[in-house]
Amino acid sequence: MTLDIRGLSKFYGTYQALKEIDLSVGENEFVCLLGPSGCGKTTLLRVVAGLESFEAGEMMLGGRDLATIGARDRGFGIVFQSYSLFPQMTAAQNIGYGLKLRKRPQAEISARVEELLALVRLEEFAHRLPWQLSGGQQQRVAIARALAVEPALLLLDEPLSALDARVRAGLRSEIRQMQKRLGIPTIMVTHDQEEALTMADKVVCMSAGRIEQIGSPADIYTRPATRFVADFVGSSTLLSEARAAGFGILPPRGQSGQLFALRPEDVLVQPDAAGAGRVRSITFLGNVSRIEIDWQGEVILAETHRLPGFAEGAPVSISLQPGAGVWVAP
Repeated sequence: MTLDIRGLSKFYGTYQALKEIDLSVGENEFVCLLGPSGCGKTTLLRVVAGLESFEAGEMMLGGRDLATIGARDRGFGIVFQSYSLFPQMTAAQNIGYGLKLRKRPQAEISARVEELLALVRLEEFAHRLPWQLSGGQQQRVAIARALAVEPALLLLDEPLSALDARVRAGLRSEIRQMQKRLGIPTIMVTHDQEEALTMADKVVCMSAGRIEQIGSPADIYTRPATRFVADFVGSSTLLSEARAAGFGILPPRGQSGQLFALRPEDVLVQPDAAGAGRVRSITFLGNVSRIEIDWQGEVILAETHRLPGFAEGAPVSISLQPGAGVWVAP
């Protein structure tokens, strides 16, 4: 089934939290709503879930008008940032709770719980209470509980933000592989661009209640459409037309007033006693070194996978990789 959202608007009094949202989520598709706090991504997820109303637009799922269907009857699986497990229930009991509410036969519940425990690799922890599980294990239980009822749509609200970096990296790979195997269309809210770029089929970049850009992770990173997207996703140097002309780059004919966005990996830096740039700082990040360069009144970001052969304060020259950069709306 495909989820189609058209012209969706949401108000809190006079404040417009969502502004004419248009979005489609296809079968088996993993979509990430990406943006800073307050951009409307969680509000959009809650509206889709039926936990919030909306004032304009429409939401259709497989031909069904979701405006006429309550949250309990939509058949969606929801996983929140807080795991929201029942503390008095074991992992197995938490997973089977939704099936029990639906009065499924006990044999069916037991078989489904066993299947899901294997899916999330928690067979040995079936009889443990939530406080006896790690954060990552609790989140696996929460995901298994959402999957138990075979949801038409899986909704994830920053499910990994409370976990430490190593556990988060491992679990996001597991969630993605699980979603691929099950083929459940999924919407995940995140403010973590690495999560969005590594997990999503489609990234929806949001700002101030509106969608700035929709595209594949590669599209969002390599071809940002607006200044916001270029700034928020990864790091960019944004140059005016006059500054871009210093690299011999001109905007497309008839498209003036735009900015030229440069990714740091596209900037080549060489020590040069007569160079127009001067190294402001060098930050060692392990796999890369990030370099800030003062150049004609601008600060240019560059990255190299090798240790640079110069120090802070050194004069340098700058050139660009072939095809580097993209023009974006200001």
